[in-house]
Amino acid sequence: MPRLPLHRAWVRRLVRAGTARMRPPSPPDVAVELRPGLRVYRPRTPRSDLTLLWIHGGGLVIGGAAQDDRFCVATAGELGITVVSAEYRLAPENPYPAALDDCHTAWRWLRGDVAADRVVVGGQSAGGGLAAALVQRLRDEGERPRAQWLFCPMLDDRTAARRDLDGAGHRVWDNRLNRFGWRSYLGTEPGAAVVPLYAVPARRDDVSGLPDTWIGVGDIDLFHDEAAEYARRLRSAGVATTFHVVPGGPHGFEAWAPSTGFSRGYLATARAWLGRFR
Repeated sequence: MPRLPLHRAWVRRLVRAGTARMRPPSPPDVAVELRPGLRVYRPRTPRSDLTLLWIHGGGLVIGGAAQDDRFCVATAGELGITVVSAEYRLAPENPYPAALDDCHTAWRWLRGDVAADRVVVGGQSAGGGLAAALVQRLRDEGERPRAQWLFCPMLDDRTAARRDLDGAGHRVWDNRLNRFGWRSYLGTEPGAAVVPLYAVPARRDDVSGLPDTWIGVGDIDLFHDEAAEYARRLRSAGVATTFHVVPGGPHGFEAWAPSTGFSRGYLATARAWLGRFR
């Protein structure tokens, strides 16, 4: 797949415009509602009061909730749960904490109707990192979601600081793009000695007290090692953690090739884990 020159503002504008033009689906079994900053997917025949707060990916610099319409509709329909997909401001125009604050606003909106322990926070790639950061922030605020559901999460800016990974040939999202994403979000070079609280989930010292966690990632994904380390630390801290590795899986394969048997099996396993909390 071609590597997008996301450091160029016109490329980011073009990609963002394409995402914004996506029209919401009209599936027969799920009602889709567009709200300011949110997309809400409600099964017409709900089977649980569980709600998924979903956060899209895009390296913190591109993307939008619309790109995950198909995923959110399928999750709502298959599990019979409500899915709320959050929009958030993008870097570099809006650096940390803008994106996390927007996700927190979505959480507060949900909490107007749903108990904290009936919400699972999930996301993919940058959205997985934001989900992990949001769960950490909520823990410190005395709120505890039921679980976190993280697909190939972008957790650690120190990966981007490793120049030895630049020529590794990672598909879809390589370390040069990763460096640009983190630099845009943090407003400084990744790998600095000190980063803002909640900006980089993997930098948190104490990960105890976090909710049940599922992390899925391919073994050839740039984020595999940081995801594995985060899963290890969660387990060491007593957090019930499932770490699912897909052999031969590049970054975000389930999003850009969802109809393949490879992806269908992975998504079925992930949704089966989520379905335990209904």
